[in-house]
Amino acid sequence: MSTFCVMKLLCQATRNENRYAKRFFGTLLTQTPQKKVFSPCWMTVPDPRKSVVFGLTQPFCTAEKSHTEPKSKAAFGSVGRRIPYRILHLINQDGESLGNVHRAEALKLMDQHDLKLVLLRENAEPPVYRLMTGQQIHEEQLKRAEKKKASPKPGMVQKELSFSSAIAKNDLETKTKQIAQWIEKKHHVKVTIRQAKDSNTDMLMLFDQILESVSEKATYLSKPKVTREGVSTCIFRHMSDKELKAYQKMEKQKNSPVKKDENEDLKSSELQQ
Repeated sequence: MSTFCVMKLLCQATRNENRYAKRFFGTLLTQTPQKKVFSPCWMTVPDPRKSVVFGLTQPFCTAEKSHTEPKSKAAFGSVGRRIPYRILHLINQDGESLGNVHRAEALKLMDQHDLKLVLLRENAEPPVYRLMTGQQIHEEQLKRAEKKKASPKPGMVQKELSFSSAIAKNDLETKTKQIAQWIEKKHHVKVTIRQAKDSNTDMLMLFDQILESVSEKATYLSKPKVTREGVSTCIFRHMSDKELKAYQKMEKQKNSPVKKDENEDLKSSELQQ
């Protein structure tokens, strides 16, 4: 009698388990999430009368992982009042460090002195901001634009030459020929001139002299400038087709009055004879 009761209880428990399992797995089977494929993992639920087989779903995404493009770095300029960081390292308009301050304090100083807040280094801990005037921001933007312009583009070959301002005439001619060959191959040429001791040679005039020798094909990519004391540099590049046409047209116009004057001199000399 006790054995019969135990068997009856087991059968009832199995039916209840079977019913709940059907509800649970039936719900999973009816759901069809997007971009997902079901792979079967089989599980058998025991039943004294029959065996029922259910499919257990294991969804996985077949689509490739999306590679989100990194956010492009914002252009150098005022961030306004948009400061996502609570603590930041602040530098004043004179370049002096004010230490780590709360963003509310930074905004307060910005309003009090009528300045603008600029992000300098976001990866630092804490991020570095600077208070600047509009003129300071404008000058820094020009410097960065000039630096970006001077940096060689991907795939562009940049050659370099360095010599002293006391260079001999023959050596300078040799250097100039080398520059002309590189320019002909559409390379950028960075020229650095060091001021020699006891030399009064104007380094900027040397750059112009070099350019004059290759003026039919080259121009400045970045104009001559003093990088540090006693050292000046510039970058030459090949002129574009448009620039070449403009240069040739200018030279033609420059030479036309000379030819006209020469023709008039010839005519006057013939009349005198």
